[in-house]
Amino acid sequence: MKKILCLLAATLFASAACAQDYPRGTVRLVVPFPPGGPTDIVGRLMAQKLGEVWNASVIVENRPGAGTSIGTDAVAKSAPDGQTIGMVITAYMINPSLQAKLPFDTLKDLANVTQLVTQHVVLVANPKEPFNTVAELVAYARKNPGKLTYASPGSGTSAHLAGELLKNEAGIDMVHVPYKGSGPAQVDLVAGRVDLMMDVYHSAKPQVDAGKLKVIALAAPTRPPGLAQYPVIAETVPNVSVTSLFGLVVPAATPRPIVNRIYADSLKVLAMPDVRERLTGLGLEVVGSSPEQFDAFVRSEIAKWAKVIKDNDIKAD
Repeated sequence: MKKILCLLAATLFASAACAQDYPRGTVRLVVPFPPGGPTDIVGRLMAQKLGEVWNASVIVENRPGAGTSIGTDAVAKSAPDGQTIGMVITAYMINPSLQAKLPFDTLKDLANVTQLVTQHVVLVANPKEPFNTVAELVAYARKNPGKLTYASPGSGTSAHLAGELLKNEAGIDMVHVPYKGSGPAQVDLVAGRVDLMMDVYHSAKPQVDAGKLKVIALAAPTRPPGLAQYPVIAETVPNVSVTSLFGLVVPAATPRPIVNRIYADSLKVLAMPDVRERLTGLGLEVVGSSPEQFDAFVRSEIAKWAKVIKDNDIKAD
C-alpha cells in the first residue's frame, strides 16, 4: 500500500511539474474554418494573447471542411500533451448525430477545456410580415400551416436546427429553405422571398438597424446583458434555447493539470480589457466556463440536438 501511495504521489508531482513547464515549444491552435471569419478572428486573438501569457509561440492552423469535423479530427488524433488545442463551435455538439461516420468519438476522444464566448441567435422576419411577437407568429402559423418559410445558412446548421426546435416545441408547420451561407439568405429575406430566419445577432444587426429586418425574439435561455430590450422565445415557447458558441478542446488523454492550466490562462486572456472590448465588438458575450461546466453543457447539447435531428429526419448537406 505504501508503495502504491508513493507511486501515486510521484505521478501527481510529475503531472504538476508538467503543467508548470507547459508549454514546451510551439502550440498549435486548430481553427476548423478558413481565415477571415468570426471563428478565425477569435482564434487568432486567443493565440496572440495566450502566446503573451506563456511567452511562447502559438500559431493558428486553419483546417476547414466537413462541417468542422476535419479540424476537430486533427485535434483528436494529435499527441495528448497540450501542444495542440482545438477551437470548436456549436457544430461540435450537432455533428455526433448529424454525421453518420465521424472519424472520432466526441465524448471519448476529446476533453472540453472551456467555453470562451456565446453568440446570441436571433429570430428575424421581413418587416411586412403580419406578426411582431412569438405569440403572434405561433398563432399565424397555426392558422396557416405550411405557409411560412424560414431560411438558414444550410441544412444541419445550428440555425436550421433552431428552426426545427421551434417548430417542434410550438407545434407549428414551417417550410425550411436552406442557403449557402447567411449572406444569400438575408438577401432573400429582405426581398420578401422568405418570411423568417434564424441567424446570429451580430450578422443580422446591420439589416435590423437599417429597418430592413425586424427582431421577433432572441433564442437565448434568458434575456442576455446588453440585449435585454428583446424578448426570448422561451418566454412564450418553453424549451427553445439555442446559442452559438466558441470553445477550446484538447485530446482526451491530455493530463488534467495541463487542461486546467489552459483553462486558467484562457480566463486571464478573457479578463483583459482589450480582449473583452474586441469580443464585445464582435457581438460576443464572454463566458469562460470551467472544464467541468463545459463538459456538462456539451453532453446536454449533444442529447438535445440528437432528438431534434432524429424527430425531423435531418440530413447534412
